[in-house]
Amino acid sequence: MKISEYKNDPKDIKIRCYKYSVEVIKYVASVDVGRKFQSIVDQFIRSATSIGANVVEGKSAHSKRDFIKFYEIALKSANETKYWICLLRDGLELNNINSLLKEADEISKVLATIIIKSKKTK
Repeated sequence: MKISEYKNDPKDIKIRCYKYSVEVIKYVASVDVGRKFQSIVDQFIRSATSIGANVVEGKSAHSKRDFIKFYEIALKSANETKYWICLLRDGLELNNINSLLKEADEISKVLATIIIKSKKTK
């Protein structure tokens, strides 16, 4: 499934983050950055897949405090992912990466909204 097929359906952020991770992995598999820049790509994959991993952990949290903590970590990972995408796009001039940047930004907004609403409710 392409990002465009689910980007407007934030109902289940867990599924959205999982699909985003898959898209990132497929994108990385399709580009050749050379050995010199592999560490940047590795960081990109780690941060992108960490978003969904923390959402999954948050969904099974035993307390609201833990839930919020994991979602805050997921948000930080999403922001880190945006950094790596911009670095890859601008430093290595990789094409077709802007859709991944846009989705990371949208996921960040959804996560931030969930965190804010969770902090407001008791």
